[in-house]
Amino acid sequence: MKDWRQRIEVNAQVMLGKPVIAGTRITVEQILRKLAENMGVEEVLRDYPRLTREDIQAALSYACDAVGSEEIVLTGRTG
Repeated sequence: MKDWRQRIEVNAQVMLGKPVIAGTRITVEQILRKLAENMGVEEVLRDYPRLTREDIQAALSYACDAVGSEEIVLTGRTG
């Protein structure tokens, strides 16, 4: 997905400001959790009929950008 910003929105009035698929209350987190639980894309689409494949791809792209831009602060402690 070239730009997830067309499909993901963050609004303090919707789901406490968590990123959601635009026009829904389906959070990026919900989608990622389903995929992480080994649920297939087809199953996710069946469980959330308002979603599209592009929405799922946008959620994945958003997550990649979020993780890729986070700063890691090392405290000197290990493992």
